Amino acid sequence: MKKGILLVNLGTPDSPSTINVRKYLTEFLNDPRVIDINAVGRFLLVNGIIVPFRAPKSAKLYRAIWTQEGSPLLIHTKNLTDKVRAQLGDDYVVEYAMRYQSPSIASALDKLREAKVSSITVLPLYPHYASSSSGSTIEKVMKELEKWEVIPEVKIISKFYDNEGYMNAFVEKGQKHDISQYDHVIFSYHGLPERHIKKGSVHYGSDYCQLGKCCNTLTKSNQFCYRANCFYTTRELVKRLNIPENKYTTTFQSRLNNKWIKPYSDSVIEDLAKNGAKKILVFSPAFVADCLETIYEIGTEYQEIFHEHGGEKVDLVESLNDSDTWVKAVVEMVR
Repeated sequence: MKKGILLVNLGTPDSPSTINVRKYLTEFLNDPRVIDINAVGRFLLVNGIIVPFRAPKSAKLYRAIWTQEGSPLLIHTKNLTDKVRAQLGDDYVVEYAMRYQSPSIASALDKLREAKVSSITVLPLYPHYASSSSGSTIEKVMKELEKWEVIPEVKIISKFYDNEGYMNAFVEKGQKHDISQYDHVIFSYHGLPERHIKKGSVHYGSDYCQLGKCCNTLTKSNQFCYRANCFYTTRELVKRLNIPENKYTTTFQSRLNNKWIKPYSDSVIEDLAKNGAKKILVFSPAFVADCLETIYEIGTEYQEIFHEHGGEKVDLVESLNDSDTWVKAVVEMVR
């Protein structure tokens, strides 16, 4: 009997048209784990303010990164799935899905059910646990499975920020660059509202979260803290890449206001340029596939900020995408 594997990434519009970007943003931002305010307030905020104004602007950005094959995120996830499927062989059925838009989690699970798998292993493709990404994906999978008459054995991999294969894959990408030629290295992770971190801390039986030095070590109380997970990944990559202590910074990108976790990637890049840095290298370990946040936000927007304040070049370390080392890591995790 075959085992089922489900790989899940965040999602992408079906096309860079404004109407499809609007559909994507509407589904994404109405998720109560993403915007965690009361339902009425969220509905009015998302559907009355954010989506109408943001969709046309976001569509323009998606058009800038769109390829002939389609969305980079979707292409990389599909290619990863194909390679994992080939390596696992006939004893496994491997499908992929997007948390938002297509292909849906429901449709991917239906394929596994039709294949009559004896078990299902779910791997949300987010290395660091966050309620708005990993938590939302896991919740959606559970809601779909609760409709089934027969629920097979289910295993969920909720985080893998400390996985050796994941680390090795990013080290391999970093080694393609001569780090000694850069003035500074930034490890830029996707940002979260501070309240998400604090809510997670309280839920796990601790109210000690200070959004500061408590993230420098991992304990049973902060093992699911997104910020602490990110700092751990940076420490390990720095050690493996032999980056000097004073030559790197952990930052957080994609903030919407000043109540998101710090330090902010754009502010750090601006300060580096003002202080004389001419060339910086940026890793984005929260993303295992290149997407809008890496290709455009870092590759284009951060380059503009850096240049505006006196810097010259921002180089982005390519994400893991479907590299052989990353494929091997995924195979070992799900197996």
